[in-house]
Amino acid sequence: MKQEELKLNPNRLVQFLRKPMLEFTKADILKVIEEFQIEMINFRYMANDGKLKTLNFVINSLEHADEILTSGERVDGSSLFPYIEAGNSDLYVIPRFRTAFLDPFAEIPTLDILCNFYTKDGKPFEMAPEYTLHKAGNAFREVTGGMEFETMGELEYYVIAPREDDYQAEDQHGYHNSTPFCKFENFRTEAMKLIAECGGLIKYGHSEVGNFYLGDNMYEQNEIEFLPTTLEDSADQLVIAKWIMRTLGSQYGITVTFAPKITVGKAGSGMHIHTRISKDGENMYVGENGLSEVALKAIAGILNCAGSLTAFGDTNPTSYFRLVPHQEAPTNICWGDRNRSAMVRVPLGWTKGSGNMMADCNPLEKNDAVDFSHKQTIELRTPDGSANVYLLLAGMAVAARHGFEMENAVQYARDRYVSVNIFEHEEVLKRLDVLPDSCAASADLLERDRAIYEERGIFAPGLIDGIIKELRSYDDRTLRADIGNDSEKILSLVETYMHCG
Repeated sequence: MKQEELKLNPNRLVQFLRKPMLEFTKADILKVIEEFQIEMINFRYMANDGKLKTLNFVINSLEHADEILTSGERVDGSSLFPYIEAGNSDLYVIPRFRTAFLDPFAEIPTLDILCNFYTKDGKPFEMAPEYTLHKAGNAFREVTGGMEFETMGELEYYVIAPREDDYQAEDQHGYHNSTPFCKFENFRTEAMKLIAECGGLIKYGHSEVGNFYLGDNMYEQNEIEFLPTTLEDSADQLVIAKWIMRTLGSQYGITVTFAPKITVGKAGSGMHIHTRISKDGENMYVGENGLSEVALKAIAGILNCAGSLTAFGDTNPTSYFRLVPHQEAPTNICWGDRNRSAMVRVPLGWTKGSGNMMADCNPLEKNDAVDFSHKQTIELRTPDGSANVYLLLAGMAVAARHGFEMENAVQYARDRYVSVNIFEHEEVLKRLDVLPDSCAASADLLERDRAIYEERGIFAPGLIDGIIKELRSYDDRTLRADIGNDSEKILSLVETYMHCG
C-alpha cells in the first residue's frame, strides 16, 4: 500500500501507524494505546448465532495492556456454541492485531479487536467459525496451485420506523431512490462512514426495491456492498458492519433488520456473495472470450453443492419464504449472465471490448481504453442475513474447490446455464433441480454432502452434526405449505427471527 493511499485511508489507526491493517503488530497496538490514551479494550468474537460477542477490559497500565494482548482471556465455550459440553467448555480468546479499530460508539477512548478461539492445549478450536474459514482458504490454495478465493458481500436490510406520509416512494419501486423519497439515506451514509473507519472496504450504498407501509410503520430497504478481499477479511468486515448498523440504528431510534423476509408479496433481503479467484494479481475468472475454465469449475462446484450450502447461508424458517418464484430470489439450481432469476449470476463486467466509455461521456478526456477485467465477479444469490458469515464463506470456498476436483466440471456447468427468465419458460424450469424449501430439507442435503465439507478437516464432524441438529429443530418441513400466504402468520414468524444473524 502506497503512502498516499495510507493518508486517504479512513481508518485512523492506519493513518497513525502508516501501515495497512494486515501489518499491525502488538507493538503497534501498544503504541496506539499510548497515543490515543485508550482506557478500554474490547475483545469481540463470533458465536454460533452469527453475532459478535464482547468482553471488556479497563486498562490501568501499558504492562496490563501488554498482558491482555499477549495472553488473551478464557471464556465459557458452551455458552457460545451449543455443541460444546459444559463439563469441558473453557476456551481462550486471542486477539488478531490486524483487526484493531477505534470503537466509534464508546464514550471513553476504546480499542476493539476481533479474536480467535483456542483450546486448553493452545491449539486452534477446530469447530470455531473463524478457524473453519481459515482452513477452507488454505485448502483452496493447495488444490488450485496458489489461487486465492476472494469474496465480497451485499448487505441488504430494512429500516423500520414510524410512518411519514410526505414524499412516499412507489410501493416496491424504491431502487436507487434519492432523498426525500429515500428517507434513510443519511443513516446509510453515516453507517458507511463508520464501517470504513473500522476497516471495511465499501464499494457503494443505495436504496433497494423494497419499500412499503404497514400500520403505523414504514419499511424501507437499503443495501451496502463491499469490495472483494480475502475470505477472512471479508467475513470480519461483514460482521463488524452488521454490529455497527444495528448499534447506530438504536441511536437513531429505528430498527435495522437483516431478516430474509418481512411480509407477503414484498421484497425479501438477501446477503448475496460475490466471488473472485485471483493469482499473482490476475483475475482468473476472465478468459480469452469470456469466462475461463477456472470460472466454470468454480461455478460447477457451487452448483453441485448448492442445496447443502443453504445450511450455512439460509439458517431459519423465514429464509425459505424468501426463496420463492417471482421475487428476484433463486429457487432452482442454475447460472446465467446478468440473469436475476438464476441462482448463480455473472454480473456485467468491464472488459477491453467495452471501449473507453469515460472518454465518450467526457469528450475532453483522452481516449485511452483501460482494462478493468479485475472487476469481474460471480455472484451467489441464495444466502441471506441469517447466515453465520464465516461458515457460509467457508462452505463456498469448499464448494468452489470441489469444482476443481469434479470430473467433467466444465461440462457440468455448461449444462446448467440459462439465458432466459426461468419463471417464464416452463420447459427450462422442468430440467433444473430445485433448492430446499425448509431448514429440514437443507439439513438432509448437508447430511448427504457432509463428506465434501469434512474432507481435509475443514468442517469438523461435530460442527456438521450441530448444524444439522439445529436446522431440524425448527420442524419446518411443511411450514411453507401450511402457512401459505397468510400474512398474519408470516408476520408472527418474521417477528420471531427479526434479529437473526
